[in-house]
Amino acid sequence: MRAQSIIYLFFKRIADIILSLIALILLSPIFLLIVALYKFADPQQSIFYKQMRVGKNHKMFYIYKFRSMIPNADEVLHANKELYAKFVANGYKLPTEEDPRITKFGAWLRKSSVDEIPQFINILKGEMSVVGPRPIVEDELVEYHTEERVAMFLSVKPGAMGLWQASGRSNIEYPERADLELSYVEAASLGFDIKIMFMTIFSIIKSDGAF
Repeated sequence: MRAQSIIYLFFKRIADIILSLIALILLSPIFLLIVALYKFADPQQSIFYKQMRVGKNHKMFYIYKFRSMIPNADEVLHANKELYAKFVANGYKLPTEEDPRITKFGAWLRKSSVDEIPQFINILKGEMSVVGPRPIVEDELVEYHTEERVAMFLSVKPGAMGLWQASGRSNIEYPERADLELSYVEAASLGFDIKIMFMTIFSIIKSDGAF
């Protein structure tokens, strides 16, 4: 496994801070609009959804998103054995039209990727990077099969944008997804990060593989 240089990691962190601040400022009107809509529709429910994910060196953290599901979504998923089995078999996700947990407004948030705006908070906190393998839940680590591949995957910070997203997002499932994420770890560089950012933005605009 090729070790990432201190210089690369330094400039990557600086870029993460600058880009996340710019994004939060530029997207603040959308951020505030989403907050207002949620407060108007259901002031008792949380605006944000947070879920425990695996970070660099196996450090756990809560990822932030705008809530696109019903409040007890995780309980509903695990209580329905058939639904959970389909969730796992489908790469730890469900198509929006088949997922009973997703609200109508949440479906739009996901398709447009607006639900992921709060992840810039994770980036500012240093838990994530703008570019890196997508953060996963603990159960998904089995998809990397060996301790060496797991260690390689967890050797970098997870990202808001990644090669998996840029290459087709939810259309690409395991094991190809794992191979893509590991290929990023092997080839990570500032130039590659910039390329992935533009590829991901283009993929989002096309709604390629969005759920």
